[in-house]
Amino acid sequence: MTTPIYDFARRYADSDAVRAHMPGHKGEPQLGCEPLDLTEITGADELFAPEGIIAESEANAGEIFGCRTLYSTEGSSLCIRAMLYLAMKSAQERGKPPVIAAARNVHKTFLTAAALLGFEIVWLPQDPAKSYLSGGFVLSEECLGQHPSALYLTSPDYLGGIADIRAAADFCHRHDMLLLVDNAHGAYLKFLPESLHPADLGADLCCDSAHKTLPVLTGGAYLHIADSAPEICRSSAKNAMALFASTSPSYLIMESLDLCNAYCSGHFPGELIETAARGKRLKETLSAQGWTLTGDEPMKLTLLPKPFGYTGTALAEILQKQHIFVEFADPDYLVLMLSPQNAASDFDRIAAALAQVKRRGEIPERPPQMPRPDCVISPREAVFSVTERLPVSQCIGRICAEFAVSCPPAVPIVMCGERITEPAADCMRYYGIGYCTVIK
Repeated sequence: MTTPIYDFARRYADSDAVRAHMPGHKGEPQLGCEPLDLTEITGADELFAPEGIIAESEANAGEIFGCRTLYSTEGSSLCIRAMLYLAMKSAQERGKPPVIAAARNVHKTFLTAAALLGFEIVWLPQDPAKSYLSGGFVLSEECLGQHPSALYLTSPDYLGGIADIRAAADFCHRHDMLLLVDNAHGAYLKFLPESLHPADLGADLCCDSAHKTLPVLTGGAYLHIADSAPEICRSSAKNAMALFASTSPSYLIMESLDLCNAYCSGHFPGELIETAARGKRLKETLSAQGWTLTGDEPMKLTLLPKPFGYTGTALAEILQKQHIFVEFADPDYLVLMLSPQNAASDFDRIAAALAQVKRRGEIPERPPQMPRPDCVISPREAVFSVTERLPVSQCIGRICAEFAVSCPPAVPIVMCGERITEPAADCMRYYGIGYCTVIK
Protein backbone atom coordinates (compact mmCIF):
# COMPACT_ATOMS: atom_id res chain seq x y z
CA MET A 1 0.00 0.00 0.00
CA THR A 2 1.26 3.46 -0.84
CA THR A 3 2.43 5.93 1.81
CA PRO A 4 2.11 9.22 -0.07
CA ILE A 5 2.23 11.66 2.87
CA TYR A 6 5.35 10.16 4.40
CA ASP A 7 7.04 9.78 1.01
CA PHE A 8 6.43 13.46 0.20
CA ALA A 9 7.77 14.59 3.58
CA ARG A 10 10.81 12.35 3.26
CA ARG A 11 11.66 13.68 -0.20
CA TYR A 12 11.29 17.25 1.00
CA ALA A 13 13.44 16.60 4.08
CA ASP A 14 16.16 15.07 1.90
CA SER A 15 16.14 17.97 -0.57
CA ASP A 16 18.10 21.23 -0.29
CA ALA A 17 14.94 23.35 -0.09
CA VAL A 18 15.01 26.79 1.50
CA ARG A 19 12.21 26.66 4.08
CA ALA A 20 10.80 30.16 3.79
CA HIS A 21 7.56 28.97 5.39
CA MET A 22 6.27 27.75 8.74
CA PRO A 23 7.17 26.10 11.09
CA GLY A 24 9.85 28.20 12.66
CA HIS A 25 12.29 25.38 13.38
CA LYS A 26 13.02 25.23 9.59
CA GLY A 27 13.68 21.51 9.80
CA GLU A 28 16.63 21.89 12.17
CA PRO A 29 16.48 19.03 14.66
CA GLN A 30 16.00 19.59 18.35
CA LEU A 31 13.83 16.55 18.97
CA GLY A 32 15.01 14.86 15.80
CA CYS A 33 11.69 14.78 13.94
CA GLU A 34 11.75 18.39 12.71
CA PRO A 35 12.93 17.66 9.12
CA LEU A 36 9.64 15.78 8.53
CA ASP A 37 7.45 18.43 10.18
CA LEU A 38 5.74 20.45 7.43
CA THR A 39 2.88 22.78 6.74
CA GLU A 40 0.59 23.12 3.70
CA ILE A 41 3.29 23.96 1.14
CA THR A 42 2.76 23.25 -2.54
CA GLY A 43 2.26 19.53 -3.01
CA ALA A 44 1.58 18.81 0.68
CA ASP A 45 -2.21 18.97 0.21
CA GLU A 46 -4.75 20.26 2.77
CA LEU A 47 -6.35 18.03 5.41
CA PHE A 48 -9.82 19.57 5.19
CA ALA A 49 -9.87 20.04 1.41
CA PRO A 50 -7.67 17.20 0.18
CA GLU A 51 -7.07 16.58 -3.49
CA GLY A 52 -3.59 15.04 -3.50
CA ILE A 53 -1.45 13.00 -1.12
CA ILE A 54 -3.82 13.33 1.87
CA ALA A 55 -6.81 12.30 -0.24
CA GLU A 56 -4.85 9.27 -1.47
CA SER A 57 -3.79 8.32 2.06
CA GLU A 58 -7.31 8.67 3.49
CA ALA A 59 -8.60 6.54 0.60
CA ASN A 60 -6.05 3.88 1.59
CA ALA A 61 -7.36 3.95 5.16
CA GLY A 62 -10.93 3.74 3.89
CA GLU A 63 -10.00 0.68 1.83
CA ILE A 64 -8.65 -0.98 4.98
CA PHE A 65 -11.65 -0.14 7.16
CA GLY A 66 -14.28 -0.68 4.48
CA CYS A 67 -15.91 2.75 4.73
CA ARG A 68 -15.11 6.40 4.20
CA THR A 69 -12.31 7.26 6.62
CA LEU A 70 -11.03 10.73 7.50
CA TYR A 71 -7.94 11.66 9.50
CA SER A 72 -7.81 13.66 12.70
CA THR A 73 -4.59 14.99 14.18
CA GLU A 74 -6.49 16.11 17.30
CA GLY A 75 -7.55 12.73 18.60
CA SER A 76 -11.01 11.24 18.82
CA SER A 77 -12.20 14.41 20.56
CA LEU A 78 -12.34 16.15 17.19
CA CYS A 79 -14.07 13.16 15.62
CA ILE A 80 -16.68 13.02 18.40
CA ARG A 81 -17.63 16.66 17.90
CA ALA A 82 -17.83 16.11 14.15
CA MET A 83 -19.96 12.97 14.55
CA LEU A 84 -22.45 14.77 16.75
CA TYR A 85 -22.59 17.74 14.40
CA LEU A 86 -23.29 15.39 11.50
CA ALA A 87 -25.98 13.61 13.51
CA MET A 88 -27.67 16.96 14.10
CA LYS A 89 -27.43 17.88 10.40
CA SER A 90 -29.01 14.54 9.53
CA ALA A 91 -31.77 15.00 12.10
CA GLN A 92 -32.57 18.43 10.70
CA GLU A 93 -32.77 17.04 7.19
CA ARG A 94 -35.11 14.25 8.35
CA GLY A 95 -37.32 16.61 10.37
CA LYS A 96 -36.34 15.06 13.69
CA PRO A 97 -35.52 16.91 16.92
CA PRO A 98 -31.86 17.37 17.96
CA VAL A 99 -31.97 14.72 20.67
CA ILE A 100 -29.20 12.16 21.32
CA ALA A 101 -29.70 9.09 23.52
CA ALA A 102 -26.49 8.02 25.25
CA ALA A 103 -25.06 5.72 27.89
CA ARG A 104 -23.63 7.70 30.83
CA ASN A 105 -20.04 6.46 30.51
CA VAL A 106 -19.31 9.08 27.87
CA HIS A 107 -15.99 10.87 27.51
CA LYS A 108 -16.32 14.50 28.59
CA THR A 109 -15.91 15.55 24.95
CA PHE A 110 -19.50 14.40 24.41
CA LEU A 111 -20.62 17.02 26.91
CA THR A 112 -18.45 19.77 25.49
CA ALA A 113 -20.06 18.98 22.13
CA ALA A 114 -23.51 19.20 23.73
CA ALA A 115 -22.58 22.59 25.16
CA LEU A 116 -21.34 23.83 21.79
CA LEU A 117 -24.06 22.34 19.62
CA GLY A 118 -27.05 22.61 21.97
CA PHE A 119 -28.58 19.17 21.45
CA GLU A 120 -30.69 17.49 24.12
CA ILE A 121 -29.54 14.29 25.83
CA VAL A 122 -31.59 11.26 26.87
CA TRP A 123 -29.49 9.23 29.32
CA LEU A 124 -30.05 5.49 29.11
CA PRO A 125 -30.86 3.63 32.33
CA GLN A 126 -27.71 2.06 33.79
CA ASP A 127 -27.07 -0.62 36.39
CA PRO A 128 -26.22 1.42 39.54
CA ALA A 129 -24.00 -1.40 40.79
CA LYS A 130 -21.73 -1.00 37.78
CA SER A 131 -18.70 1.27 37.70
CA TYR A 132 -19.31 4.69 36.21
CA LEU A 133 -16.73 3.67 33.60
CA SER A 134 -18.77 0.67 32.50
CA GLY A 135 -21.11 0.53 29.55
CA GLY A 136 -23.77 -1.35 31.53
CA PHE A 137 -26.66 0.48 29.89
CA VAL A 138 -30.18 -0.74 29.23
CA LEU A 139 -31.48 -0.21 25.70
CA SER A 140 -35.28 -0.37 25.47
CA GLU A 141 -38.28 1.30 23.89
CA GLU A 142 -38.41 3.59 26.93
CA CYS A 143 -35.59 5.75 25.56
CA LEU A 144 -37.72 6.58 22.51
CA GLY A 145 -40.10 8.80 24.49
CA GLN A 146 -38.23 11.98 23.56
CA HIS A 147 -37.77 10.84 19.95
CA PRO A 148 -33.96 10.73 19.79
CA SER A 149 -32.45 11.00 16.34
CA ALA A 150 -29.32 9.04 17.26
CA LEU A 151 -27.87 6.69 19.85
CA TYR A 152 -24.34 7.31 21.14
CA LEU A 153 -22.34 4.51 22.75
CA THR A 154 -18.81 4.16 24.11
CA SER A 155 -17.40 0.75 23.22
CA PRO A 156 -14.97 -0.59 24.26
CA ASP A 157 -15.29 1.13 27.61
CA TYR A 158 -12.33 2.06 29.77
CA LEU A 159 -12.43 -1.26 31.61
CA GLY A 160 -12.40 -3.37 28.45
CA GLY A 161 -16.12 -4.10 28.16
CA ILE A 162 -17.49 -4.38 24.62
CA ALA A 163 -21.13 -3.52 23.91
CA ASP A 164 -23.36 -5.52 21.60
CA ILE A 165 -23.01 -3.11 18.70
CA ARG A 166 -24.86 -5.30 16.21
CA ALA A 167 -27.95 -5.41 18.46
CA ALA A 168 -27.73 -1.66 19.05
CA ALA A 169 -27.48 -1.04 15.30
CA ASP A 170 -30.53 -3.22 14.63
CA PHE A 171 -32.47 -1.31 17.31
CA CYS A 172 -31.47 2.06 15.89
CA HIS A 173 -32.25 1.26 12.30
CA ARG A 174 -35.69 -0.15 13.23
CA HIS A 175 -36.47 3.21 14.83
CA ASP A 176 -34.96 5.56 12.24
CA MET A 177 -32.01 6.47 14.46
CA LEU A 178 -28.33 6.74 13.64
CA LEU A 179 -25.84 4.74 15.69
CA LEU A 180 -22.71 6.67 16.73
CA VAL A 181 -19.91 4.79 18.50
CA ASP A 182 -16.93 6.19 20.35
CA ASN A 183 -14.54 3.35 19.52
CA ALA A 184 -11.50 5.28 20.73
CA HIS A 185 -10.01 2.24 22.44
CA GLY A 186 -10.81 -0.22 19.66
CA ALA A 187 -9.08 0.66 16.38
CA TYR A 188 -7.37 -2.74 16.44
CA LEU A 189 -10.71 -4.61 16.64
CA LYS A 190 -10.90 -4.37 12.85
CA PHE A 191 -7.88 -6.64 12.49
CA LEU A 192 -8.94 -9.57 14.66
CA PRO A 193 -9.67 -12.82 12.77
CA GLU A 194 -13.34 -11.91 13.13
CA SER A 195 -13.73 -8.13 13.11
CA LEU A 196 -15.39 -6.55 16.14
CA HIS A 197 -15.07 -3.04 14.74
CA PRO A 198 -18.29 -0.95 14.93
CA ALA A 199 -18.04 -0.10 11.23
CA ASP A 200 -18.45 -3.82 10.48
CA LEU A 201 -21.27 -4.29 13.00
CA GLY A 202 -23.73 -1.67 11.79
CA ALA A 203 -22.60 1.67 13.23
CA ASP A 204 -23.32 4.60 10.95
CA LEU A 205 -20.57 6.82 12.35
CA CYS A 206 -17.70 5.87 14.62
CA CYS A 207 -14.27 7.09 15.62
CA ASP A 208 -11.01 5.41 16.59
CA SER A 209 -8.09 6.85 18.49
CA ALA A 210 -5.51 5.19 16.29
CA HIS A 211 -2.76 6.24 18.70
CA LYS A 212 -4.28 4.24 21.56
CA THR A 213 -3.90 0.77 20.05
CA LEU A 214 -2.02 1.18 16.75
CA PRO A 215 1.56 2.43 16.16
CA VAL A 216 0.50 6.04 15.53
CA LEU A 217 1.71 9.24 17.17
CA THR A 218 -0.44 10.66 19.97
CA GLY A 219 -3.34 12.61 18.49
CA GLY A 220 -3.81 10.43 15.41
CA ALA A 221 -7.43 9.32 15.00
CA TYR A 222 -10.02 8.27 12.43
CA LEU A 223 -13.59 9.29 11.70
CA HIS A 224 -15.40 6.46 9.88
CA ILE A 225 -18.59 6.99 7.87
CA ALA A 226 -20.40 3.83 6.86
CA ASP A 227 -22.20 3.36 3.55
CA SER A 228 -25.42 3.15 5.61
CA ALA A 229 -24.99 6.74 6.86
CA PRO A 230 -27.15 9.43 5.26
CA GLU A 231 -25.55 11.20 2.33
CA ILE A 232 -25.41 14.47 4.23
CA CYS A 233 -23.00 12.83 6.69
CA ARG A 234 -20.67 11.98 3.84
CA SER A 235 -20.94 15.29 1.98
CA SER A 236 -20.56 17.42 5.12
CA ALA A 237 -17.88 15.38 6.86
CA LYS A 238 -14.88 17.53 6.00
CA ASN A 239 -16.74 20.71 6.90
CA ALA A 240 -17.73 19.11 10.20
CA MET A 241 -14.11 18.32 11.02
CA ALA A 242 -12.92 21.78 9.95
CA LEU A 243 -15.57 23.44 12.13
CA PHE A 244 -13.84 22.27 15.32
CA ALA A 245 -10.25 21.71 14.22
CA SER A 246 -7.06 23.70 14.17
CA THR A 247 -6.05 25.12 10.81
CA SER A 248 -2.53 23.83 11.51
CA PRO A 249 -2.83 20.03 11.51
CA SER A 250 0.29 18.08 12.43
CA TYR A 251 2.01 16.56 9.42
CA LEU A 252 4.01 14.30 11.72
CA ILE A 253 0.77 12.75 12.96
CA MET A 254 -0.58 12.43 9.42
CA GLU A 255 2.66 10.75 8.36
CA SER A 256 2.28 8.20 11.15
CA LEU A 257 -1.33 7.52 10.10
CA ASP A 258 -0.09 7.14 6.53
CA LEU A 259 2.61 4.63 7.49
CA CYS A 260 0.10 2.77 9.66
CA ASN A 261 -1.95 2.00 6.54
CA ALA A 262 0.92 -0.01 5.10
CA TYR A 263 1.49 -1.78 8.42
CA CYS A 264 -2.19 -2.65 8.94
CA SER A 265 -2.50 -4.00 5.40
CA GLY A 266 0.63 -6.09 5.93
CA HIS A 267 2.08 -7.59 9.10
CA PHE A 268 -0.28 -6.24 11.75
CA PRO A 269 -3.13 -8.82 11.63
CA GLY A 270 -0.69 -11.72 12.05
CA GLU A 271 1.19 -9.97 14.84
CA LEU A 272 -2.12 -9.15 16.53
CA ILE A 273 -3.10 -12.84 16.60
CA GLU A 274 0.22 -13.72 18.27
CA THR A 275 -0.13 -10.91 20.79
CA ALA A 276 -3.73 -11.82 21.61
CA ALA A 277 -2.56 -15.36 22.32
CA ARG A 278 0.13 -14.00 24.67
CA GLY A 279 -2.47 -11.86 26.39
CA LYS A 280 -4.78 -14.84 26.83
CA ARG A 281 -1.99 -16.90 28.39
CA LEU A 282 -1.12 -14.01 30.72
CA LYS A 283 -4.74 -13.73 31.84
CA GLU A 284 -4.92 -17.48 32.45
CA THR A 285 -1.72 -17.33 34.49
CA LEU A 286 -2.99 -14.48 36.63
CA SER A 287 -6.36 -16.16 37.16
CA ALA A 288 -4.57 -19.30 38.34
CA GLN A 289 -2.65 -17.16 40.85
CA GLY A 290 -5.95 -15.91 42.28
CA TRP A 291 -6.24 -12.52 40.60
CA THR A 292 -9.73 -11.40 39.57
CA LEU A 293 -10.03 -10.13 36.01
CA THR A 294 -12.78 -8.46 34.04
CA GLY A 295 -13.41 -7.11 30.52
CA ASP A 296 -13.80 -8.57 27.02
CA GLU A 297 -10.93 -6.93 25.14
CA PRO A 298 -8.02 -9.16 24.13
CA MET A 299 -5.57 -6.25 24.28
CA LYS A 300 -6.64 -4.88 27.64
CA LEU A 301 -5.77 -6.46 30.98
CA THR A 302 -8.15 -5.26 33.72
CA LEU A 303 -7.67 -6.44 37.29
CA LEU A 304 -9.96 -6.08 40.29
CA PRO A 305 -7.27 -6.18 42.97
CA LYS A 306 -9.34 -5.71 46.14
CA PRO A 307 -10.08 -9.47 46.50
CA PHE A 308 -6.28 -9.91 46.49
CA GLY A 309 -5.89 -7.30 49.24
CA TYR A 310 -4.89 -4.18 47.26
CA THR A 311 -6.49 -1.13 45.75
CA GLY A 312 -5.80 -0.45 42.12
CA THR A 313 -3.77 2.64 42.98
CA ALA A 314 -1.63 0.74 45.50
CA LEU A 315 -0.97 -2.04 43.01
CA ALA A 316 -0.02 0.51 40.34
CA GLU A 317 2.60 1.93 42.70
CA ILE A 318 4.02 -1.55 43.29
CA LEU A 319 4.32 -2.16 39.56
CA GLN A 320 5.79 1.28 38.92
CA LYS A 321 8.69 0.46 41.26
CA GLN A 322 9.51 -2.29 38.77
CA HIS A 323 9.23 0.16 35.87
CA ILE A 324 5.84 -1.13 34.73
CA PHE A 325 3.57 1.84 34.05
CA VAL A 326 -0.15 1.14 33.73
CA GLU A 327 -2.81 2.96 31.73
CA PHE A 328 -5.19 3.60 34.63
CA ALA A 329 -5.75 2.83 38.29
CA ASP A 330 -8.43 3.78 40.79
CA PRO A 331 -9.50 2.26 44.11
CA ASP A 332 -11.15 -0.72 42.37
CA TYR A 333 -9.45 -1.33 39.02
CA LEU A 334 -6.06 -1.57 37.39
CA VAL A 335 -5.95 -1.32 33.59
CA LEU A 336 -3.00 -2.26 31.38
CA MET A 337 -3.18 -1.70 27.60
CA LEU A 338 -1.05 -3.95 25.40
CA SER A 339 -0.26 -4.15 21.69
CA PRO A 340 1.95 -6.05 19.24
CA GLN A 341 4.55 -3.34 19.85
CA ASN A 342 4.99 -4.77 23.35
CA ALA A 343 7.83 -7.28 23.32
CA ALA A 344 7.11 -10.82 24.50
CA SER A 345 9.35 -10.03 27.46
CA ASP A 346 6.91 -7.29 28.55
CA PHE A 347 4.26 -9.93 29.18
CA ASP A 348 6.78 -11.99 31.14
CA ARG A 349 7.75 -8.98 33.26
CA ILE A 350 4.10 -8.22 34.08
CA ALA A 351 3.47 -11.85 35.04
CA ALA A 352 6.63 -12.01 37.17
CA ALA A 353 5.88 -8.71 38.93
CA LEU A 354 2.34 -9.74 39.83
CA ALA A 355 3.53 -13.20 40.92
CA GLN A 356 5.73 -11.49 43.52
CA VAL A 357 2.82 -9.60 45.08
CA LYS A 358 1.92 -11.27 48.35
CA ARG A 359 -1.77 -12.00 48.76
CA ARG A 360 -3.42 -10.25 51.69
CA GLY A 361 -6.87 -10.22 53.20
CA GLU A 362 -9.63 -9.00 50.90
CA ILE A 363 -10.47 -5.32 51.08
CA PRO A 364 -14.22 -5.35 51.70
CA GLU A 365 -14.89 -1.70 50.79
CA ARG A 366 -16.94 -1.34 47.64
CA PRO A 367 -17.55 1.82 45.65
CA PRO A 368 -20.72 3.76 46.40
CA GLN A 369 -23.55 3.21 43.98
CA MET A 370 -23.53 5.67 41.17
CA PRO A 371 -26.26 8.29 41.51
CA ARG A 372 -28.72 9.30 38.85
CA PRO A 373 -28.88 13.07 39.51
CA ASP A 374 -31.70 15.20 38.23
CA CYS A 375 -30.94 17.29 35.17
CA VAL A 376 -31.87 20.87 36.02
CA ILE A 377 -30.55 22.76 33.00
CA SER A 378 -28.85 21.83 29.73
CA PRO A 379 -25.09 21.35 29.46
CA ARG A 380 -24.97 24.46 27.28
CA GLU A 381 -26.71 26.61 29.91
CA ALA A 382 -24.46 25.21 32.63
CA VAL A 383 -21.18 25.73 30.80
CA PHE A 384 -22.01 29.34 29.92
CA SER A 385 -23.22 30.26 33.42
CA VAL A 386 -21.37 32.30 36.03
CA THR A 387 -19.62 29.76 38.22
CA GLU A 388 -17.54 29.25 41.33
CA ARG A 389 -15.22 26.46 42.44
CA LEU A 390 -15.92 24.94 45.86
CA PRO A 391 -14.98 21.92 47.95
CA VAL A 392 -17.26 19.02 47.10
CA SER A 393 -18.76 19.07 50.60
CA GLN A 394 -20.08 22.58 49.89
CA CYS A 395 -21.53 21.64 46.50
CA ILE A 396 -24.42 19.48 47.69
CA GLY A 397 -27.64 20.85 46.26
CA ARG A 398 -25.79 22.98 43.71
CA ILE A 399 -25.80 22.54 39.92
CA CYS A 400 -22.63 21.13 38.36
CA ALA A 401 -21.23 23.53 35.77
CA GLU A 402 -18.05 21.85 34.52
CA PHE A 403 -16.35 18.49 34.39
CA ALA A 404 -14.85 17.38 37.70
CA VAL A 405 -12.84 14.57 36.14
CA SER A 406 -9.23 13.71 35.44
CA CYS A 407 -7.86 12.27 32.22
CA PRO A 408 -7.67 9.34 32.20
CA PRO A 409 -10.49 8.37 32.32
CA ALA A 410 -12.24 11.70 31.50
CA VAL A 411 -15.67 10.19 32.24
CA PRO A 412 -17.82 12.53 34.38
CA ILE A 413 -19.55 11.29 37.53
CA VAL A 414 -22.04 14.16 37.47
CA MET A 415 -22.88 15.80 34.17
CA CYS A 416 -22.86 19.56 33.80
CA GLY A 417 -26.41 20.79 34.36
CA GLU A 418 -27.20 18.11 36.95
CA ARG A 419 -27.77 18.75 40.66
CA ILE A 420 -25.09 17.41 42.99
CA THR A 421 -26.67 15.20 45.64
CA GLU A 422 -25.14 13.73 48.78
CA PRO A 423 -24.65 10.34 47.06
CA ALA A 424 -23.03 12.11 44.11
CA ALA A 425 -20.68 13.94 46.46
CA ASP A 426 -19.83 10.62 48.12
CA CYS A 427 -18.88 9.21 44.71
CA MET A 428 -16.73 12.22 43.91
CA ARG A 429 -14.86 11.95 47.19
CA TYR A 430 -14.40 8.20 46.73
CA TYR A 431 -12.71 8.79 43.37
CA GLY A 432 -10.48 11.55 44.72
CA ILE A 433 -12.36 14.60 43.44
CA GLY A 434 -11.99 17.32 46.07
CA TYR A 435 -13.42 20.33 44.28
CA CYS A 436 -16.21 20.99 41.82
CA THR A 437 -17.28 23.96 39.73
CA VAL A 438 -20.95 24.89 40.26
CA ILE A 439 -23.30 27.62 39.14
CA LYS A 440 -22.90 30.66 41.32
